[in-house]
Amino acid sequence: MTTGLHSLAPGHLPAFITAPGETDVLMVVTGAILLAALLGVGLVFLRLHTLPERMAHKSQKLQFEIVAVLGLLALFTHIHLFWVAGLLLALIDIPDFSGQFGRMAHALERIAGMAPRRAESSEAAGQAPGPVVDAANDAGARDRSEPSHA
Repeated sequence: MTTGLHSLAPGHLPAFITAPGETDVLMVVTGAILLAALLGVGLVFLRLHTLPERMAHKSQKLQFEIVAVLGLLALFTHIHLFWVAGLLLALIDIPDFSGQFGRMAHALERIAGMAPRRAESSEAAGQAPGPVVDAANDAGARDRSEPSHA
């Protein structure tokens, strides 16, 4: 076979037209650019998608987990409202009330004369709870019953 031009082809062909059996350089370069662009856009999308999670990472564990679940729901369901809710939750700094509530509960248990929570774990183990003896409160009770002349 001859590799000459067809009789109807013009005398000068553009550079992107290759001869039969040769490598199409333009297609290879275009494929590489397309692959790089696809990877770049995918990385930017995933980086933007995990923005609420990265913002909530420094907050409390419960808040972080809720934001992470909202992010996964948004990723798999394509409902963008989950992502917006996760972003708003990550932006809000929720105060930690657990320490305050624990201290209040412990104080109320002492006032009510109930056994502290540590004693409740011994009840679960089969031991009888002992009476609550608090030397500071016991002395305070004696001081209140007897008038002080100090």
